[in-house]
Amino acid sequence: GKTTLAAEIAKRIGAPHVELDALHWGPNWTPFDVEVFRANTEAALQGEAWTVDGNYSVVRDIIWPQADTVVWLRYSLVVIYWQLIWRTLRQVWRKEVLWNGNRVEWHNAFSRDSLLFEAIPSNRKHRGRYPLLFEEYSHLRVVILNSRKEMRRWLQETFPEG
Repeated sequence: GKTTLAAEIAKRIGAPHVELDALHWGPNWTPFDVEVFRANTEAALQGEAWTVDGNYSVVRDIIWPQADTVVWLRYSLVVIYWQLIWRTLRQVWRKEVLWNGNRVEWHNAFSRDSLLFEAIPSNRKHRGRYPLLFEEYSHLRVVILNSRKEMRRWLQETFPEG
């Protein structure tokens, strides 16, 4: 979802793609200290144009004031959960190396700390909180996409492949 879209937009506009998970997670799934995470985020946004994917409130005050557009992939919980399960199984099966050498493994893929358990409360929280944040950051162009079909159409209309 969001990483793939952000990477594609970055490619089409010729700008860096900043993946917040890569700035947040250190080796062995240890999060970087908040000050380090914030400093790394500020450093990553030094260019004139960039795309960011991720949803960390601790760096929102760094990113959103500099952004001109926020794209919210407001997919149904069923779609989100299906993507999350499929991605997790693929990462485990292929032993994909993620940020700073981390891998999702069977023992942590379905643990209480996994995204699979966080997805439901986090989805509910975002659906309530984001509209308020959009009012607070009123300079932003807000794009809400409710399906992959809407996302693909918006991407092609907004950033046509040349």
